[in-house]
Amino acid sequence: MTVARRLPRGTFLFASMLAALACGTSGADTSAKADSTKAATAATAPHVDSVSRAPFGTAPDGTPVEVFTLTNKNGLETRILSYGGIVQSLKTPDRTGKIDDVVLGFDDMAGYVKSSPYFGAIVGRYGNRIAKGRFTLDGKTYKLAVNNPPNSLHGGVKGFDKVVWHAEPFRNDSGVGVVLTHTSPDGDEGFPGTLNAKVTYTLNDSNELAIHYEATTDKATPVNLTNHTYWNLAGDGKRDILGHVLAIPASEIVPVDSTLIPTGELMKVAKTPFDFRAPTPIGARIDSSHIQLKYGRGYDHTWVLDRTDQTSLVRAAHVMEPTTGRTLDIYTTEPGVQFYTGNFLDGSAVGKSGHVYKYRYGLALETHHFPDSPNQPKFPSVILRPGQVYNTTTVFKLGTAQ
Repeated sequence: MTVARRLPRGTFLFASMLAALACGTSGADTSAKADSTKAATAATAPHVDSVSRAPFGTAPDGTPVEVFTLTNKNGLETRILSYGGIVQSLKTPDRTGKIDDVVLGFDDMAGYVKSSPYFGAIVGRYGNRIAKGRFTLDGKTYKLAVNNPPNSLHGGVKGFDKVVWHAEPFRNDSGVGVVLTHTSPDGDEGFPGTLNAKVTYTLNDSNELAIHYEATTDKATPVNLTNHTYWNLAGDGKRDILGHVLAIPASEIVPVDSTLIPTGELMKVAKTPFDFRAPTPIGARIDSSHIQLKYGRGYDHTWVLDRTDQTSLVRAAHVMEPTTGRTLDIYTTEPGVQFYTGNFLDGSAVGKSGHVYKYRYGLALETHHFPDSPNQPKFPSVILRPGQVYNTTTVFKLGTAQ
């Protein structure tokens, strides 16, 4: 079980970043320049960090849902829902100061209830897949919902992404944020034990959104929590993500079979389309003939992060979008990151402002333990036992490259 101490203020500041690639633009017309100047002026207006709450409709069972808006002194703004702990929006400037929402999602509850593929949500109790919806723990076999045949995916039919969390906003020396709590009863979606989960979102003035996960249980149970935000640094609904430049400091991935369940071994990335140790456009090799890309219909795999210990906060990924200069750096205490290229987006989901989410219009970078770990004895353990505290942190740092 990954254990990470709660990090003090300032821990989320990092002195060095991967070299960013950028490309210039030319030939912009007068109106575009005027819009850019106006956006830059707005971006430099003074801001104060704040947190507010407002209604956001109701869940299918009639429970009221709230939205919490977090804003830092730089004007970066994110909105978090009590339903699923969803990151509903995240607005940040490009290199000219133009503000855009860079995460996929919906304007109202109807969208999330009808057709959301986990947009922005907290995923649990178990992020990713468990083979054939079953596992054996301490001599007893547990059966889960097979909601992604032939496997269980992201906690089952009604996972943590589909419950209304108790939510309380805060403002302190670390920043502004919201604390979400949820009790998952014994037997929930087939998992043993009553699990008390707490997820804290914190936005600071270094443009970092930190997610801290905690959980305790009264029976041994698998726990693997993550966040399933879909990113598009060009702006929500603008274009596909194939031109984004990605780096992942990982020498191995977790290879899968045709049902996306791990084989139990690890695969070296050297001389394969999975080698992102140097910044590489996502689309450069995504359609190659490698069997793992065929299985995933693109990238949908866990990278095993290169790390010297099992608990420290390390870089998981660096992303840069060349046309806007926006960057995203991810740091985590987890052993892996699932990189998914929106291979199952098909244009059927109509998101915020009427944006149609077409094939590969978003990418996910989900920090967590490996898929199917309860059935894979060689993988790091995901079993939480009474008296232990599940305790992990992931940080998303937004920026720009000139």
